[in-house]
Amino acid sequence: MPNAFNFGISPFDCLGNDERQLVRDHLDIAYFRAGDTVLDPATAPTHLFIVIKGTVEQRDGDELVGRYGPEDSFDGRALVAGKVSSRFVAAEEVLAYQLARQAVAELISRNATFGALLFADLSKKLSALSARGSQHEMQSLSMARVGQASVRPVQTVDAGTDIVSVVRVFSDSRTDHVLVRDTLSDPPRLGIFTTTGLQRAILHGTPLDQLPVRELATFKLVSVSPDDYLFDAQAVMIRHKVRRVVVATRTESGSETILGTLDQLDLLSFLSNHSYLITRQILEATDLDGLKTAAGQINGLISLLYRGGTPVALVARVVQELNAQLFERAWRLIAPEELVDNSCLFVMGSEGRGEQLLKTDQDNALILRDGYAPPADLADICQRFSDALTDFGYPECPGRIMLSNPEWRHPAAEFAQTVRRWLVMPTPESLMALAIFIDAHAVCGDAHLLEDVRAEVFKLVTDNDALMARFAAAINAFESGQGWWNRLLALGDEGQQLDLKKAGTFPLVHGVRALALAHRIPATGTVARIEALAADSRLPPDLATSLVDSLHFFMGLKLKTGLDALERGERAGGIPLNQLSSLDRDLLKDALGVVKRFRTMLHQRFRLDMV
Repeated sequence: MPNAFNFGISPFDCLGNDERQLVRDHLDIAYFRAGDTVLDPATAPTHLFIVIKGTVEQRDGDELVGRYGPEDSFDGRALVAGKVSSRFVAAEEVLAYQLARQAVAELISRNATFGALLFADLSKKLSALSARGSQHEMQSLSMARVGQASVRPVQTVDAGTDIVSVVRVFSDSRTDHVLVRDTLSDPPRLGIFTTTGLQRAILHGTPLDQLPVRELATFKLVSVSPDDYLFDAQAVMIRHKVRRVVVATRTESGSETILGTLDQLDLLSFLSNHSYLITRQILEATDLDGLKTAAGQINGLISLLYRGGTPVALVARVVQELNAQLFERAWRLIAPEELVDNSCLFVMGSEGRGEQLLKTDQDNALILRDGYAPPADLADICQRFSDALTDFGYPECPGRIMLSNPEWRHPAAEFAQTVRRWLVMPTPESLMALAIFIDAHAVCGDAHLLEDVRAEVFKLVTDNDALMARFAAAINAFESGQGWWNRLLALGDEGQQLDLKKAGTFPLVHGVRALALAHRIPATGTVARIEALAADSRLPPDLATSLVDSLHFFMGLKLKTGLDALERGERAGGIPLNQLSSLDRDLLKDALGVVKRFRTMLHQRFRLDMV
């Protein structure tokens, strides 16, 4: 009975004391010479193997489909299925633990997480990992819902009520805000008045006991659902620059029932992070140096959130809102007000899709209103903006996709003409520019300018199979045979690194983008596109779920590697395969397998073999 077995490796790290003893009681050691067959499709599986030393290769015919090194386990799926689907061969001398089949069956029946990690697909493995940490996660502030926070009951007054009477409501109810119902408006409307409006009331000049509250109330309410995550509510507050939101439920008929309000201070009592402070610094900055200070704190916030257990999708949502605030404030500090009002500054790429985490290359552009004469020094203004972002830690784009490049700042009509040219006279470069552009997200100025230009894309996209095939073919842009797959299988080789963007993220994101464009789906985020495609039966539900899980796994793995590199004072690069845990290696194989399956579907859908 081996006593040195490492229970810290997956999937054995989820076992309790009694289950660990069961493993010890049924564990043995096996030895295989180089070239020996460990498992063969002609034989019935009797053991689960855990490699101690050496390497085992999994082969389908002559194709290498898997490789297992120290602390890797195989073939749990064969034990469950009752048959071996591949041939497992010792590539060198191998020493391995072997755990008897009956013990594995007993562990699966006792521990659902063990079973899921052992043989399930990617989505079930990630769900099992989530469930394994569910007790901590339920206590995690990052997963709290709006309805769990301190939603304050709210008083409602008629819009004709005078300010003095409203202040009495403040005093009697110990509140600092009321809802204002204006029934004389057509249609009736609902607004809000807070103590911050008292200064404007005093300066109004009308006696306060004669001044109706409708004159000073804000009738553009910002609302959230009680089922929304608190992080989503925080992102809404950041985007709309408000300190409280209305909490409301919506009925099937579309009407709302007001439950109360959520104040930012109450929300912050749930969320132990500094995003609000960063937002305050951004909004109150009077110069670029003040913005640089705020920008320098974003990576620290990302690390705090992610390592505190916040799901990567929620981290990305907060980061997108903070970056948008940062870019908007920088542009307003640099550009004249007239230019801001007559243009639209927007970001593209992963920033536009809301999938960017750590700072990466700038991808931004500017649309000018037709008929507007920009300042003579527009080029200098745009260059100062790009330089400021570089100073904040966002490097210049190597392809010069930046508004400091004249090719990425045009009047709306000229920009629309450029977009049409990308479509009707496609080249590899123009199709990639198109791909980047349709992910765009407005951060400052008139967002309608961007939407009007982007609408040109959907006007011109017809059932042109050849055009869509050329657009979708970019999923093969980084493909060089099966080189990335073989590098992944060569786990443990010193210095081996995987370019996760080329191998996984880009073909997934661009493939989804191509499908969304082909079916005229206007969403810009990859997850939103996947959900829309699945709802329209353009993607099988199981593949849609696996694609979302794979995307979030890629984002999390890249973030984890990037944060580790920052701590070492290095720039983030590829994924060091030999430093991954056995669980991460297993999940990475599964996620890249999902991308491989998706690529096959895209090849069939767009007939890429004909391109």
